[in-house]
Amino acid sequence: MNGPSKRVATIVACLGLSVAMAQTPPASVPASVIGAPDTTAPAMTEADVGVFFDALMPFALRRSDIAGGVVVVVKGRQVLFAKGYGYADLAKRTPVSPDDTLFRPGSTSKLFTWTAVMQLVEQGKLQLDRDINDYLDFRIPPRDGRVITLQDLLTHTPGFEDSARDLLPASVDEVNLERYLKDHIPARIFPAGEFVAYSNYGCGLAGYIVQRISGERYEDYIAQHIFQPLGMKHSTFAQPLPASLAPLMSKAYKMASDGKPQPFEAVDPAPAGAMSTTAQDMARFMIAQLQSGRYGDASILKPETIAAMHEQHYAPGPGIAGFGLGFYREDRNGLRIAGHGGDTVLFHSDLHLLLDKDVGIFMSFNSAGSADAGGVRMVRAAIFHDFLDRYFPASLPDQETLPNFAADASRVVGWYEMTRRNDSALRLFSLLSQFHVAAEPDGTLTVSPMIGDDAGKPLHWHEIAPLQYREVNGRARLDFVTNPDGSIRYWTTDYIPAITVFQRVSGSHSMGSVGPLAGLSIAILLVTLLVWMVGPWVRRHYRAMLDPALAARRYRLLSRLGTLALFVTIAGWFVLVAAIGANEKLLLQGLAAPWMILLYVLGAVALFGVVAIVAHAFHMVSRPIHGRWVRIGETILAFAALYLGWFILAFGLVSFNTHF
Repeated sequence: MNGPSKRVATIVACLGLSVAMAQTPPASVPASVIGAPDTTAPAMTEADVGVFFDALMPFALRRSDIAGGVVVVVKGRQVLFAKGYGYADLAKRTPVSPDDTLFRPGSTSKLFTWTAVMQLVEQGKLQLDRDINDYLDFRIPPRDGRVITLQDLLTHTPGFEDSARDLLPASVDEVNLERYLKDHIPARIFPAGEFVAYSNYGCGLAGYIVQRISGERYEDYIAQHIFQPLGMKHSTFAQPLPASLAPLMSKAYKMASDGKPQPFEAVDPAPAGAMSTTAQDMARFMIAQLQSGRYGDASILKPETIAAMHEQHYAPGPGIAGFGLGFYREDRNGLRIAGHGGDTVLFHSDLHLLLDKDVGIFMSFNSAGSADAGGVRMVRAAIFHDFLDRYFPASLPDQETLPNFAADASRVVGWYEMTRRNDSALRLFSLLSQFHVAAEPDGTLTVSPMIGDDAGKPLHWHEIAPLQYREVNGRARLDFVTNPDGSIRYWTTDYIPAITVFQRVSGSHSMGSVGPLAGLSIAILLVTLLVWMVGPWVRRHYRAMLDPALAARRYRLLSRLGTLALFVTIAGWFVLVAAIGANEKLLLQGLAAPWMILLYVLGAVALFGVVAIVAHAFHMVSRPIHGRWVRIGETILAFAALYLGWFILAFGLVSFNTHF
């Protein structure tokens, strides 16, 4: 899950390296790069942490229009701080409790699926390097001769395209793990192990493998082998919630100011994000992860297994934090940090383990929040970074820029798309969500539309090594990875978790060329339609007559219908994109599929219309009885139609595919 984004880009995405590099942790980053640790930090005591969160959380809730949130901090073997803020039920003014208010942590649930997988690996029932088809009762086809292994699933490198349809079904009655996995097999757009592309479907497969190999329903396995040993009595993957827990579930809101609670969000496949839990229960899980698999007298994993889960196994670039076995790495301030975020449409959560400090933090919020204020996603990241800077500060690294920055900048400028994307049905969405790398006169780079700092200002990146950049006045890295011939293959950054990298897009398919050319072509269609609408009035005014020949009238009629079909098709797709941006459930519940089929039909009609437009233009140009401006106009219209016909084909607007 890891959240459908408010931007269409991250909705559909729903990050090339060789296989050897993909499996090799990057070299450690020297202190001179990350900044030297600061020893003047205040002691991380219960009282000081309480003051810290009491100052930040209420303000964050108000500023971002969030109804309620909860935070818990563990240190060593105990809970250091736990507190709820705001309300679990606005109408009843029920306060959030860290002990018994349930939140939906979304994709943070995946950590329990990965823990279950590793338990079965310890028992010799699963092998990380084995073809997952050996554990399934259906087959995932290979790509380029490479099968998918469990390790590929754990590091999100199976090569699946993104899949959002039916991820949040309208009702819990529609949830069925086996049926979902067999009905929603996504296309493989990369060989396994090559590119990271975050996959909810992949985690669903892992949960189904746990179910098949253990002989227990997935929900029951997690309850018996993880929740029960850790004493997580307020946690469940069951949908709907058990009667004993349902009254404890926090209400969920779009915004606090709206005040209208939303229905319970079903999740399918459940292993990817269906958990409901409390902050105190999550504290027990974090302690077990930090204490080599132990919580009190209970043990859920061996120490070496826990270490392997936290260790980096996939790196998108040298020195860039990547993926462990299930955890993504989010190293900062010179610390090794393993974590995972999670988002449904309404609930938003983060879990962070400071591996070198025996410290864990879990936060969860029950509202999407106001997009104008950056939304809850920006809030929780800012709070965590402020926490690190307070208790584990590190000086900012030097800001020197390499002298040959201009030559490198000329190599990297251009348009890029995410590897976490859907090529089957949502290529238009991928086009609209491309990122543009631009070079500034001062030698820095900017990446658009990547959001900048907490104030929303664009981030600038200066070169610190060939094709390696760091955030100006910050710590984040942005690196470009090359092909064997030296051309740019993709870029990656630790500014966001390593759930995707950004591949270079060819010029013909980049937003930099498609945007202006498609925009101009659409404008030509619109002007043409307007001219045709006022044409009869103009001809009556000047007493002009059209060519009375029957063939000419047919060409003209078909050309007009073709122009109208082209315009309606393109406009229809952009209306659908806007609608999905306003209501993510059109994708997540599959409600967009019928509209897509209708637009596919219109697209097919529009392609026939292109033929009619070109034929009419040829007819007009080849007959000298028509004026020069008429012939020029028809020629321009024909070229616009040809380009839009290519646009329809290139971006799959007649694919009749609804696998999204």
